[in-house]
Amino acid sequence: MTNFVPPPRVNVLGVGISVLNLHTVLDALQAAMESGLRGYVTVTGVHGVIESQDDEALLRIHNDSLLSTPDGMPMVWMGKLAGYQEMSRVYGPDLMPAVLEWSTPRGYTHFFYGGKEGVAERLKTVVEKRYPGINVVGVYSPPFRPLTEAELAELKEQVHRAKPDFFWVGMSGPKQERFMAAHLDLLDARIFLGVGAAFDFLTGNVRQAPRWIQRSGFEWLYRTFQEPRRLAKRYFKTVPRFIWLATWQLAGLRKYPPVPHQEARKPSRS
Repeated sequence: MTNFVPPPRVNVLGVGISVLNLHTVLDALQAAMESGLRGYVTVTGVHGVIESQDDEALLRIHNDSLLSTPDGMPMVWMGKLAGYQEMSRVYGPDLMPAVLEWSTPRGYTHFFYGGKEGVAERLKTVVEKRYPGINVVGVYSPPFRPLTEAELAELKEQVHRAKPDFFWVGMSGPKQERFMAAHLDLLDARIFLGVGAAFDFLTGNVRQAPRWIQRSGFEWLYRTFQEPRRLAKRYFKTVPRFIWLATWQLAGLRKYPPVPHQEARKPSRS
């Protein structure tokens, strides 16, 4: 059995971003599975870091994660400036297909939760065609509001029957991070992964930015032009603030408490 050794974390405005790339994140997930751990994975970028500045509960959610992957080039640049040259971007629309492909011959199971009505079902169809032999054991498209007691009971029963190894959450942040933290002990799944817009990208509902734009650090601007009503206010609020605070941190003019380097402490399922 492989022991899970959590990767180091880079302190980005008090949020611990795991030192990972698309290869090492698969190694970490494999070790977590073989160690019998449960936990959740946040895919954390500028928006999550800035939201955590004003929300201590959200900050704890990120820092209590099994992994917090570097979603967005600013997280990667902060890691490289801290000396971690092996760090590269690990964001939802890349992480999800990588894990799906890697997991298929290993027999791991998957549950899709999130997206607009019908998106999770469409995603199941898409990935079953793309990855022959993959085992998707359930889907659930939630309403755009908190679940009622009856809906939560239905979800719990569905997940209990399926007992998925990977529970994928496709919601906007920080809603998905709060959901994973709140439901980790309620749902009978092993590892939760919050991958944001990955459901929409993989089903073709939203067009993904070209790779050169992703590497440039300006994907946020591309996304803003795609969905201005939903994203313009978010990005034009968070991006300038992040640049300002990150500059102060890098210059040593503002200090943040050390981030925890911890592993999931949840027992494995019976």
